[in-house]
Amino acid sequence: MAQALNWQRSTFSGGGEGNTCLELAWAAGAPALHLRESETPATVLASSPAPIAQLVRAITSGRFTPRRP
Repeated sequence: MAQALNWQRSTFSGGGEGNTCLELAWAAGAPALHLRESETPATVLASSPAPIAQLVRAITSGRFTPRRP
């Protein structure tokens, strides 16, 4: 039987109206992290922790932020 995931929302999700949150879940005993967007909760991405950690580091370092002229 599949274990229910305990979804946690990002603290950077704005908290305003609508579903604009990134959510993360970890299932005990499973070697994967699960990601979903609140607007489409049925669409879930699963990955091992290392690539997710690299993604978070890249985002927080500003790697995906366009440079200003």
